[in-house]
Amino acid sequence: MNHLKHEKRPLQRLLAFDTSTSSLAVAVMENGKLLAETNIHAERNHSAYLVSAIGDVLAAAGIAKAELDGIAVGMGPGSYTGARIAVTTAKTLAWSLRLPVFGVSSLEAIALGGWARSAGQDAAELGRALSDLAEAAKSDPATGDRSGTDGAAAEANRPAGHWIIPLVDARRGQAYTALFAAEAGRMPERLEPDGIRLMASWTEQLAGLLNSLAPEDRPSGVWFVGETAQHEPPVEALRPILGEALHLIPYELEGIWIGLAGARRALLRGGDDVHALEPNYTQLAEAEAKRLRER
Repeated sequence: MNHLKHEKRPLQRLLAFDTSTSSLAVAVMENGKLLAETNIHAERNHSAYLVSAIGDVLAAAGIAKAELDGIAVGMGPGSYTGARIAVTTAKTLAWSLRLPVFGVSSLEAIALGGWARSAGQDAAELGRALSDLAEAAKSDPATGDRSGTDGAAAEANRPAGHWIIPLVDARRGQAYTALFAAEAGRMPERLEPDGIRLMASWTEQLAGLLNSLAPEDRPSGVWFVGETAQHEPPVEALRPILGEALHLIPYELEGIWIGLAGARRALLRGGDDVHALEPNYTQLAEAEAKRLRER
């Protein structure tokens, strides 16, 4: 593998894509800025469109494949078939072009995009924040990446300005989901790992977390973003606690947010082993699976 370009200029030209949801999202980024993107609602029939969409976006950006410096790919969780299509394509491109590949949580990108679009966060400003984060990491390696793009939770050391809960419907009252903390002008930080959860249990858990906080330490906004329509009743159970601070925002993933999440991964954590990279086929926790069987 040729890691020279990755080591010298990890934020340069990054191809990013995700097919784990109904949205086929592709983008080309340069130094954290969007050059071109396409977002297609394809009802998860992504295998027929992904390669041509990548070609179209590269052409729109004026970038040849040989000029890329890395590939970011959404690993899910979401559609098993969709996540596999994206990861397989990313591995093939990374191997053939001798580029580093960066696996990104699709839920992280949904959280980032849904919150940014609804709360008026500027993508360019977040891109600049990435550069600042990179400089901080150089001077203090302990800074690290607290996004947890491998699906692991990070410890929260300060009250959150906002909580972001991405949702991808998994049927039968379940959703692929996670929990992030976010503040204006900053990339989100992970508080809870990616997982498939029963929404009734998940909102009970979130209610417990909120009730454990002093009123002044509670988030000023709690944003459920993504495939929200199917899960309104359990989410609305949080209304007595949150009132107008509770927001349900329908949102379909866009390529720019996979690109920004991938750029952060490139800056702070390095690339994945192209041979070992696998989609995130998250499974329902055994306790919740038992509860579902007993319904």
